[in-house]
Amino acid sequence: MKKQERKPMSLLKMTRRSLMAAGTALALTLAAVPGAQAQTPPGVLIVGQIAEPKALDPAAVTAVNDFRILMNVYDGLVRYKDGTLEVEPALAESWEISEDGTEYTFKLREGVKFHDGSDFNAEAVKFNFERMLNEDHPYHDTGPFPLAFFFSAVENVEAIDDLTVKFTLGSPYAPFLSNLAYPTGLIVSPAAVEQYGADFGRNPSGTGPFKFAEWRSNEAVVVEANPDYWDGAPELQAVVFRPITDANTRTAEMLAGGIDLMVEVPPVALSEFQSDAFQVFEQAGPHVWFLILNAKEGPFADKTVRQAANYAINKEALVNEVLEGTADVAAGPTPPAFAWAYNPDLEPYPYDPEKAKAMLADAGAEGAELTFYVTEGGSGMLDPIAMGTAIQADLEAVGFDVKIETYEWNTFLGEVNPGLEGKADMAEMAWMTNDPDTLPFLALRTDAWPDKGGFNSGYYSNPEVDALLEEARVATDQDKRAALYKEMQTIVQDDAPWVFVANWKQNAVTSDRVENFTLQPSFFLLLDDVVKN
Repeated sequence: MKKQERKPMSLLKMTRRSLMAAGTALALTLAAVPGAQAQTPPGVLIVGQIAEPKALDPAAVTAVNDFRILMNVYDGLVRYKDGTLEVEPALAESWEISEDGTEYTFKLREGVKFHDGSDFNAEAVKFNFERMLNEDHPYHDTGPFPLAFFFSAVENVEAIDDLTVKFTLGSPYAPFLSNLAYPTGLIVSPAAVEQYGADFGRNPSGTGPFKFAEWRSNEAVVVEANPDYWDGAPELQAVVFRPITDANTRTAEMLAGGIDLMVEVPPVALSEFQSDAFQVFEQAGPHVWFLILNAKEGPFADKTVRQAANYAINKEALVNEVLEGTADVAAGPTPPAFAWAYNPDLEPYPYDPEKAKAMLADAGAEGAELTFYVTEGGSGMLDPIAMGTAIQADLEAVGFDVKIETYEWNTFLGEVNPGLEGKADMAEMAWMTNDPDTLPFLALRTDAWPDKGGFNSGYYSNPEVDALLEEARVATDQDKRAALYKEMQTIVQDDAPWVFVANWKQNAVTSDRVENFTLQPSFFLLLDDVVKN
């Protein structure tokens, strides 16, 4: 855990007005002196985000872009240990789990207050989860809460006393603690929700290292240091999150000194930051980029043809040439970032076009026509048009006849998520998850077919995989869970319901004035230890 002592806080307190003035000065500098290195204020970190946040209510959003702000404003009962996806105490000092795995009792930290001055206690925790889960809760209408299903196993939340809260689950649910560490489990101020109602997402209040200051639409979200943070006051005076949606513009701003930290650097731009003026960071995370194959109808209903597609695609060339080395070749459905659950014995399908041709001949699928859905870009996608074009060429080289249909991201999801039946044979997809249960449970089980409410858009079905996943999510022993997931991975890799393409290594660039920054495997930004000179 992080050290508990308070960190020294700079005497200089930057006001909202001075932050706005700093932003104006930066803009004038960049406009007046093209290519000049601007000087952002010391103690204030300017972050180039990929988009405007949807809201600052952690229960109401799903995008990593939003989570990168929220993780600095709020805390959960637990959090991910630095550099890992393992949970450790946060607002809860400790917890006990009943023998049957259905009761979690948390002892809470004493003396913690929300940024609005109200008390953090067991009743606040109860309010948070009942707001999400109970339709008759008086503030349920401050949603919607799209990831509330993370806590669907919760039947009751009871405030035993001021500093003790008990969750009762309908059945054992192994990912429960991991889900509590995810942003959906962050704890908001009930008093602020009661004050602002549906506008709480524009007026957030948490217990985190930074307090919300202002949100200027399409310009910036500003947060200021919380000097009373229970885990020690942050080093920075403030953080300014600027939405810069165009990657080339973000790169230009970083090179010119208009921002101090840039996330999701385009692979082709990384070489521009190879100087002493910048620091480039890379970190593997729980990400997998894959191709959904329609296992219900068409050529890919045949397992041999699905395997042939995996042999046909030169994934090494994709990650090294198209993605400029910013990813590793994926071996199966579980990212290696889940070290305890990952099966290290799996080797990726090798690139073997001659074997692919022979397999297609054996299956009588030579010249098979394929409709391939490609997106222009979206959450966790890796240069999808360039990747799709390269994949099309590899598949055609072994005898497939591939037609690409390209869609804007939200339209693409509207085509893919309801299922590929009657529409397409394959589609690009990417997932970033917080637990090894999430992706296979939502996208590989028979009961996760689209007509049953899941994301198994290719209609893959294997009763053995179903049974392993059902058993793993109720197993309270992690070693047993790990063994079940590893067996699942072996079966799924052989069944090849997907083409397993890449595990992204997220990246970021900072200026040389930034110290103590690290990337987390969770893909979130944790900025309370960062220093800006």
